[in-house]
Amino acid sequence: MLSNAPANQSRMRTNPGFPIVAPFAPSWSLPAVIRPAALFALLLAPLAAPPTAQAEDASADAAETGRPPNVVIVFCDDMGYGDAGFSGATDIATPHLDALAKGGMKFTHFYAAQAVCSASRAALLTGCYPNRVGVSGAFGPEAKVGLHPDEVTIADFLKTRGYATAIFGKWHLGDEPGLFPTDQGFDEWFGLPYSNDMWPLHPRYAHMPDARADRKRGYPPLPLYETPLEGENAGVPQVKIAAVDKPDQALLTTWNAEHAVDFINRKKDEPFFLYVPHSMPHVPIFVSDKFAGKSGRGLYGDVIMEIDWSVGQIVEALEKNDLRENTLIVFTSDNGPWLSYGTHGGDAGPFREGKGTTWEGGQREPTLFYMPGTIPAGTVCDAPCGAIDLLPTVADLIGEDLRAALGDDRVIDGKSILPLLKGETKESPHEALLFYWGRELQAIRSGDWKLHFPHGYRSLLSGGGRHGTPSAYMNHFTDGGLYHLKQNPSETKNVADKNPEVVARLEKLAEEARRSLGDSRLEMQGEEVRPIGRVK
Repeated sequence: MLSNAPANQSRMRTNPGFPIVAPFAPSWSLPAVIRPAALFALLLAPLAAPPTAQAEDASADAAETGRPPNVVIVFCDDMGYGDAGFSGATDIATPHLDALAKGGMKFTHFYAAQAVCSASRAALLTGCYPNRVGVSGAFGPEAKVGLHPDEVTIADFLKTRGYATAIFGKWHLGDEPGLFPTDQGFDEWFGLPYSNDMWPLHPRYAHMPDARADRKRGYPPLPLYETPLEGENAGVPQVKIAAVDKPDQALLTTWNAEHAVDFINRKKDEPFFLYVPHSMPHVPIFVSDKFAGKSGRGLYGDVIMEIDWSVGQIVEALEKNDLRENTLIVFTSDNGPWLSYGTHGGDAGPFREGKGTTWEGGQREPTLFYMPGTIPAGTVCDAPCGAIDLLPTVADLIGEDLRAALGDDRVIDGKSILPLLKGETKESPHEALLFYWGRELQAIRSGDWKLHFPHGYRSLLSGGGRHGTPSAYMNHFTDGGLYHLKQNPSETKNVADKNPEVVARLEKLAEEARRSLGDSRLEMQGEEVRPIGRVK
């Protein structure tokens, strides 16, 4: 249903950029994707253990309404902590997001699991650190890899509980049949298979003449998929637009919102899971005519305003269908801002660095949760948690024990934050949160303390770029350090020498994590990691 709407100091090294998983060399031998089988039988089996107290309360609430709660997750791409009103922006109007934050709970220490596209998305959907499920970096077109179909996503879990499931927006967890959203529990998909800059007009090629052959070899045309709801291809994603162009990019946010509203209207009488992973504000940024020139921060601000509008459209549809109080709404982002793009990139707020780093600016996200009657209005959560907690929280919310459903042998890393959402505790369920870049454990947080290990990271050589052209990064190196994030959120004051007992405690926690997940810096292989999905 496409609309016709308008459209520390450092030793510097050369920067290789963040990892893009490119197409595999033809000589590589790749096994076919393994289809889910026994695991999903576990999902359908009776629960072997009683649910938590919070889950029992949620079951009672659902019984009163006659149906389980709906779940809506809006997931932005490269949005900075300082890009929404509720998280500190003063030059971008985000009234719909601000209203949800005022009516729900704002999170001030909520983390993406890794500061890059595919890895972050795998974590949100599976409740696992991306290393656990074999995902790293950002998959390039025709990479022949993706999230393994045997992994259990939020959509898989809810679908086996009678939910209708849909994704409208960017997938980026496999662009081949067998790795599509419909292979991971989603009934419907409309959107891009990967990032919107993975097209022939990628900034590194944008200034070449259209006729240059090497420009076209850089990236293939960018397709947009849609899943037919009826006919011989019903339920099978089909190419809707073979080569997305600039006018199409300007309408991506609008189209996602329209599909979301239509889905809510069609599924109003059954429980549903709606996942809206916007392509924006990842570069190249585009906005429809209705928001062009409207913000105080140029085109980037206009894009954020349109995302805010899209959230308003979803909330309005929920209200019209009398579903608002029985729907959990989550808003967050996949990683911090892409700082090299300057005026076309976001703002990390008070935090250090941005996308592609394990400093706070790379992974701390603007986040809110909203559910009237369940989440107290106007509340703020300062406890460290993150996107890995969404799957277990959703299970708790609908009255299911996720561990009993998955089986004791399937390790996940997230924990339910429903007690935080209900205001029953102010303590994080995590003893520690891990900060990996690729396969390297670069930092660990426990309570207010964050310990960085020696690692490389990228930082701008000078100011950010302008008008969509990026400025240069240089790779730096830190010897590590200990930071108290409440007292020093910008991670500039290393207090390791004054707190050796804290350093020792965090190092011990890191050793435990490495045994499970590995650490490439120390050439350690994790004992509890699972394979990535592959196709030939």
